[in-house]
Amino acid sequence: MRSGNTLFTTLNRSARLDRAGRPARPLRVSAARPLGADPRLRGDRPGLPASVIDCAAYVGGRRLDAADVAEAVRLVRAAGAGAGAFVWVGLHEPHADELAELATVFDLHKLAVEDAVHAHQRPKLERYDDTLFSVVKTLRYRSDSSEVVESGEIMAFIGPDFIVTVRHGEHFSLRPIRRALEADAELLAQGPAGVLHAIADRAVDDYLSIADALQEALDEVESSVFAPERSNDVERIYQLKRELIELKRAVAPLIQPMRDIVERELVPEEMSEYFRDVEDHLTRVKEHVEACDELLTSILQAHLAQVTAAESQDQRRMTAWVGLFAVPTAIAGIYGMNFDHMPELNFRYGYPLTVLAIVGVCVFMWWRFRRNGWI
Repeated sequence: MRSGNTLFTTLNRSARLDRAGRPARPLRVSAARPLGADPRLRGDRPGLPASVIDCAAYVGGRRLDAADVAEAVRLVRAAGAGAGAFVWVGLHEPHADELAELATVFDLHKLAVEDAVHAHQRPKLERYDDTLFSVVKTLRYRSDSSEVVESGEIMAFIGPDFIVTVRHGEHFSLRPIRRALEADAELLAQGPAGVLHAIADRAVDDYLSIADALQEALDEVESSVFAPERSNDVERIYQLKRELIELKRAVAPLIQPMRDIVERELVPEEMSEYFRDVEDHLTRVKEHVEACDELLTSILQAHLAQVTAAESQDQRRMTAWVGLFAVPTAIAGIYGMNFDHMPELNFRYGYPLTVLAIVGVCVFMWWRFRRNGWI
C-alpha cells in the first residue's frame, strides 16, 4: 500500500518548514494589505481583484462561498486536517502585483510566479518544496476557412490545501470544470489532485477533438489532391502541418508530467488510475498526430509530383503546337521571300501542292503527337 504522505495530504502549514528550514508561516493573508485591497476590483465580487474569476473553499466535497481569499483560507483552516478542505482561486491573466499577493499568502516560488505572469511556457510539472507548479496548453480549433488552432495556457499552483489556477487566453473557461466538480462530491473530496485531474482531462479531451477535426480536414485535402480536377492545395497542406505541430507541442511534453505524477506518488493512490488514463489518452493523441503528420508529408510529396508532371505535360503540349505551326510558317516564309528565280513560282500546280503538303505534314505531326499523349 502507498503511504498516505503524498503531496496532496492536507497539513497544517504552521507545522511545516519553509525553504530555509525555518517553521513556515501559517496559511494566512497579510494584515497590512488584505488580498483584494486593490483599485481594480470586480463589480460582482467587491472583495476580489478583477483578475480573480472565482474563489471558494471546499470542505468534504462541498463548496463554501467566501467574500475573498482571506475568508476562504479561514474556512479551510477551521475545517482542520482530514476534512478534505482546500482553497481554489481561479485567475485570468493576472497582473504581477495581484499574483505577488497570492504568492505571499500561499508561499509560492518566485520563479513559478514569474512564469505564470508572463505565460508562453512549455507544458511541464515542477516541484517546489510541498508545492507543484504545472503548465497545460489549452487549444481550440477554428473550423472556419482559416483552420487555425488557437492556443492558451492553464498554470496551476497545487499545494496540500490549495490550488491556484492562472488562465491565459480567451478560450477554455474553467467555470464548467468547477461546476462539474461541485456536482461530483466524491471527486471534489480528493482535493487539489481532483481539480488538477479535471483540468488535464478536459484539455486532453480537447486535444482528441482537435485531432479528429484535423483528420477530417486531412481527408478532404487527400481527396482534393487525388481528384481528376487539377487543384492547388499546397497552402492548405502547409497550414495543416503548422496546426499539427501546434497540437504536438501541447501533447508531447505533457506525457512525462502525467507519468511523473503517478510514478513519483504525488497524488493519493485512488487518483493514480485517473492520471494514468490521462497519460494513455495523451499517448493516443501523440501517435495519431505523428501518423497524420507522416500522411500529410506523403500527400504533399504526391501533390508536388503531380504539379511537376502537370508542368511537364504543359510543356509537351506547347512544344507540339509550336511544331505544328512551325511547318506552315517555314513553307510560307520560304515562298514569301520574293526571289525572281524560284522554279516553283511558275509551276501550274505549285500552290495546291504546297497547301496539300502543309496540310499533310501537319496532320501527320498531329497524329504522332496525339498518339504519344502530347496533345
